[in-house]
Amino acid sequence: MAAKESKDAKAKQPAKQPAKQAAKPAGKKSKGEADEAPEQGSKSGRPKANNAASARLRTRYYEELRPALLKELGLTNPMAVPRLEKVVVNMGVGEATQNAKVLDPAVAELAQITGQKPVVTKAKKSIAAFKVREGMPIGCMVTLRGDRMYEFLDRLLNVALPRVRDFRGVPTRSFDGRGNYTLGLRDQLIFPEIDYSKVEHQKGMNITIVTTATSDEQALALLKAIGVPFRPANAN
Repeated sequence: MAAKESKDAKAKQPAKQPAKQAAKPAGKKSKGEADEAPEQGSKSGRPKANNAASARLRTRYYEELRPALLKELGLTNPMAVPRLEKVVVNMGVGEATQNAKVLDPAVAELAQITGQKPVVTKAKKSIAAFKVREGMPIGCMVTLRGDRMYEFLDRLLNVALPRVRDFRGVPTRSFDGRGNYTLGLRDQLIFPEIDYSKVEHQKGMNITIVTTATSDEQALALLKAIGVPFRPANAN
């Protein structure tokens, strides 16, 4: 009986409450609170950049030019309308075979013109007549896509080409038969980004506009729509 009474007494005793958590020291946050803080911006707490604004030419293409090309070319599927895919800017520096340091100003100028770091191009095979060995740096190039492509074309058509002396338009014979167009420039000084006082030699460049057009006629209609100033047919 004594054993039963002791067990009943223990059962009637109130259960012990867990000890209260220690107060958090000032200035420290829990893991959940620390994870919620950077939501407003980057890791440093700064707000993220707003990339919602797109290039002017890109907005104009999708809002105005694309519906007009759909009717002009007689297409029924909007996805079949030709569009710009990429722009390749290539600058050859033949003097780099004798002096590799000549390539550094060309890389810097092409980066200023396009706003993107160029890639140094190297010879694919050796040519003894030109004193070129395989793997030797001979130029630089940049491939532009997206907003940078549209911004570069906007500056090329509205700022750079009108600065060419006695400019009468670009020829229509530079298509490759697959909807791509190549334009040659003799001087880099037509771009306002280049400082005339820092230029030692004139450097030409080739600008290739790659489109999704299936024929040269579709590519010609696309480039005319975006504002490429072609010469009249009888002036080519």
